[in-house]
Amino acid sequence: MDNKKNGIPKLRFPGFTGAWEQRKLGEVGKTFTGLSGKTKEDFGHGDAHFVTYMNVYSNPISDPNMVENVEIDTKQQEVKKGDVFFTTSSETPEEVGMSSVWLSDAPHIYLNSFCFGFRPIVNIFNPYYLAYLLRSNNIRNKMMILAQGISRYNISKNKVMKLNVTIPNIREQQKIGEFFKQLDFLIALHQRKLEHLQEQKKGLLQKMFPKNGETVPEVRFPGFTDAWEQRKLGEVGKTFTGLSGKTKEDFGHGDAHFVTYMNVYSNPISDPNMVENVEIDTKQQEVKKGDVFFTTSSETPEEVGMSSVWLSDAPHIYLNSFCFGFRPIVNIFNPYYLAYLLRSNNIRNKMMILAQGISRYNISKNKVMKLNVTIPNIREQQKIGEFFKQLDFLIALHQRKLEHLELMKKGLLQQMFV
Repeated sequence: MDNKKNGIPKLRFPGFTGAWEQRKLGEVGKTFTGLSGKTKEDFGHGDAHFVTYMNVYSNPISDPNMVENVEIDTKQQEVKKGDVFFTTSSETPEEVGMSSVWLSDAPHIYLNSFCFGFRPIVNIFNPYYLAYLLRSNNIRNKMMILAQGISRYNISKNKVMKLNVTIPNIREQQKIGEFFKQLDFLIALHQRKLEHLQEQKKGLLQKMFPKNGETVPEVRFPGFTDAWEQRKLGEVGKTFTGLSGKTKEDFGHGDAHFVTYMNVYSNPISDPNMVENVEIDTKQQEVKKGDVFFTTSSETPEEVGMSSVWLSDAPHIYLNSFCFGFRPIVNIFNPYYLAYLLRSNNIRNKMMILAQGISRYNISKNKVMKLNVTIPNIREQQKIGEFFKQLDFLIALHQRKLEHLELMKKGLLQQMFV
């Protein structure tokens, strides 16, 4: 028996057995428009506020703080607690018809002009249930079908009002709504923890490595007092190029691998699994454990010269052609220290200055080799490298937890609604 066709979701809380009622949205509420007749000069001041497009797009339950100032205007429709907002236009069909429920009692709140509102006139919805019902796979798939356009997609509020929605009894609605409310709270909690760790790392990359021209960092581990040595990169290593003379047909097969551009860009320590197949070619330079890779080209100066240290002993590994390699010839670096040194604010700022271009930015490996780097004694390097290694491990752990929760929510939105 197909439960969905019989008004029964695949997954339910114990104690609920009856089929769910189906009603068209237009039978249980009425629409209203967002702000109209406004110019740029009307925004950014005033004692009223409007709910932003990104608030509606991002949040099943609207964030009462994601509002912006506008003058009070009695000709405009104010929103009320329990109203639902829908996005009407976007560059992709996946973003059209995203919904958000407003649960604030604040006065003088309007809706932005790129959304329309829906006000239930029949008190049959738990607001949290309605919020997640409208974000469920079934409704989102229907919204995407309704999206019309080529370069930009729009949706008709009249067609949205013809959509069927499923309505269990109010007790089951409350149970479902509260469950997803708590799940979103848990996701937000892990998101905040992740952002806190990322901000902490960002601050420490600034404080634990000397600023330009200085030889002592702002923050150090106890027991270390000596000034740090300065050397040019070109004095302590040599460069090599990535793959050359290849065509599209050479990739995707073979017993060798190459380190991808995104691997270098994304990871201070290269991920040995972020490689792709290529044929063994004895004319190419194989990478070795301890090598450093640098991105040479990007659409923004902030992304040029991103570095990554390779710590694998795997054979037949090459570097992609959009990066160049650096092999230390003097054994004075702890690899983890070097990885985070090259991601520190001081070095990143220097890299951005070296980036040349307009629509696309490039960096000269010869100029990179002239950069000064700071070198403490090996014990202090090990301490710093291990600290950032553990911090990155913690960040990755929270990232995986967050991804797991978001994946679980996605699956439950599919199984807990008809």
